[in-house]
Amino acid sequence: MSHTAHIPSHRKPRRSASKLALRAGVAGGVLGTIAVAGAAGPANAEPVTETIEMPTLGSLDTAGLASAVAASAEASQQEALDQSLESQENAALQKAAKEAKKAKAEADRKAEAERAEKARAEAEAKAKAEQERLEAEARASRDRERTQLRTTSASDNSSSGSNTSDSGSTGSSDSGSSTGSSNTETQAPSGTAAAIVAFARAQIGDAYVMGGTGPNSWDCSGLVQAAYASAGIDLPRISGDQSSRGTSVSLSNLQPGDVLYWGSRSGSYHVAIYVGGGKYVGAQNPSTGVVERSLDWDTPSGAVRIL
Repeated sequence: MSHTAHIPSHRKPRRSASKLALRAGVAGGVLGTIAVAGAAGPANAEPVTETIEMPTLGSLDTAGLASAVAASAEASQQEALDQSLESQENAALQKAAKEAKKAKAEADRKAEAERAEKARAEAEAKAKAEQERLEAEARASRDRERTQLRTTSASDNSSSGSNTSDSGSTGSSDSGSSTGSSNTETQAPSGTAAAIVAFARAQIGDAYVMGGTGPNSWDCSGLVQAAYASAGIDLPRISGDQSSRGTSVSLSNLQPGDVLYWGSRSGSYHVAIYVGGGKYVGAQNPSTGVVERSLDWDTPSGAVRIL
């Protein structure tokens, strides 16, 4: 072992080459300036003995570094703030777009509901107008038939009056035949027919209402359906379907409980119930309500027997 190994070194730490070069350059420049100034002075000038203290390189490096770090921190903070603002703006735009889409969907739904409601109201109004038109046509048709029937009846009565000079035996024979026919027509119904007739007559005086099914207002097919239901018999709701049931019978062979119809059998526009004695009960129209009428007041087009 060397005898100097335990002696610590008194040498200063070696500076980096870049720092030494920088310091040497600064010092060289200063010394060069002093030398030039000395050479330019008078020959007998006294030598310069003033010592110039140079700033240390370490103090210059620390100040610059602190300024750079501060500038970098400020730039980073500004960038983070910009990113935060941009993120908030994007979130606000997305929220606004979502709310606008939801509002548009709600507006479309309301508009569609309003269109559907308007279409439904228009369809109901059209159906009501069509029904009123059919009812008016039916009333007009019945009025024409009544007028024609009365004209025909008046003509027949006139012809009958001109034949009053017939023999007594003939008149007596006709009277007996007519009386027999009248007794047949006024025969009281029985069983199921009696129940149907009783129900129909019990509703006389009730109001006529389109679509009415009782208990205090009826339309024609609603009354017929309810009368048969009171006897335990199911009938369709519509007059055309009711007159299509059972078997067709002539108006000269009617029995109490038969269903009378006006129009064609499968396309009738009005129905009523024959109650015997040449009369029927039906829900006629809004002005008369449920009434009992004779067949010649509004002669039906035909009849069906369901019992």
